[in-house]
Amino acid sequence: MYLTDRFISRMVQQSSTDRLSATFGALADPTRRAILTRLRKGEATVLELAEPFDMSLPAVSKHLRVLERAGLISRSREAQTRPCRIRATPLKEAASWITAYRAFWEESLDRLGHYVEELKEKEKSHARKEQRRRRSRP
Repeated sequence: MYLTDRFISRMVQQSSTDRLSATFGALADPTRRAILTRLRKGEATVLELAEPFDMSLPAVSKHLRVLERAGLISRSREAQTRPCRIRATPLKEAASWITAYRAFWEESLDRLGHYVEELKEKEKSHARKEQRRRRSRP
């Protein structure tokens, strides 16, 4: 896990040139995705975010740092706590990038559907010819 954290940290440091990579890198971990899912409900403290996980507070804090460096969350200081809240801009950018490929996949699936229909028609035609051939035999 240490190497993964170092890799993501290095990737996030380059976020000024490639925020999308930082976003996808941070989203690659299921724990971080679960944290973001929880933050959709509203801000939460580190203790509240750590509650459902079987890991130490420092481990949760590392995940939060990755999310923060990627711009996916922000943390403020209120007395003794540092509540986290989700930031939507990087997620919106990632969704826009993915959406651009949606048309490509829909067109590809449409072409595949047409090809499958052609194969079915050829198969039916072949079956009809085979039936006629069998009937015409003495």
